[in-house]
Amino acid sequence: MTDKTNPTRNVAAFGLGSMGYGIATSALRGGHPVWGVDINREQMRRFAGEGGQTGALEEAADRLDAVIVTVLNAAQAEAVLFGENGIVPRLKAGASVLCCATVPPVFARDMAARCAGHGVHYLDAPISGGSTKASQGELTIMGAGTPEAFAALRPVLDSIAETVFELGDEAGAGSAMKAVNQLLAGVHIATMAEALTFGMTQGVAPDKFVEVISQCAGTSWMLENRAPHIVAGDYTPHSQINIWPKDLGIVLDIARSASFSAPITAAALQQYLAAAGMGLGGEDDAAVAKVYARNAGLTLPGEA
Repeated sequence: MTDKTNPTRNVAAFGLGSMGYGIATSALRGGHPVWGVDINREQMRRFAGEGGQTGALEEAADRLDAVIVTVLNAAQAEAVLFGENGIVPRLKAGASVLCCATVPPVFARDMAARCAGHGVHYLDAPISGGSTKASQGELTIMGAGTPEAFAALRPVLDSIAETVFELGDEAGAGSAMKAVNQLLAGVHIATMAEALTFGMTQGVAPDKFVEVISQCAGTSWMLENRAPHIVAGDYTPHSQINIWPKDLGIVLDIARSASFSAPITAAALQQYLAAAGMGLGGEDDAAVAKVYARNAGLTLPGEA
């Protein structure tokens, strides 16, 4: 069982992408021994070089107190937890899973039930804040799970998050809230791109757009965060285009199950699909502006 008087937890962090790497390093800074796991071996070596555990996870699995899962989708999360080499059956009773992936609520509830069958706590804990806040340990977590799950994971949560919302005792509520957030975030990015390129057709330069609109009622956090990427012509991925067909697809799946029409979400999704079709899937999601620019014959900053 986990020693609740000891704030140190043995942690395995699955997924060392832009968000997962920041989460893992924040947990490390919080004083927790952390094993970093990713299909990209170079990321694992990089993390070990920053102080991550270097021993084989297989030998440490039964000593783990917490598993953090920050992967792309539900299929990957299930593979980590219960796949051929799934970690949950190897965990000790009383260990905990912190699932930060964006997944459907029904999936979160299923994972919680399956973890409980092994005596393992599960916290449905999708995240928001971007890669910078992840690396600074300042994420917002939309958590849902039993009081025991929250208590067991508190030292880890304290090291990776600035704000932890406790949304109920049953898994699924966190993922539902994340779907609401992703609806807004995905639409805001696409709308920012539409507004910025629309402004260009009227002679409004992208840098002037950012300067003025960020001080006006039409601004949003996403506009202020992503529009500068377009101004700089820098599409280094902090959050990839490829994330949005998945996340907005989840939103629309949930909407259909609730007999709810979400036409604005559907319209935004089409722009991300178009961007992916242009070969931009691995670029920063601000690159959705390139769809509008192409259709309007515009040249964005940094383009020939």
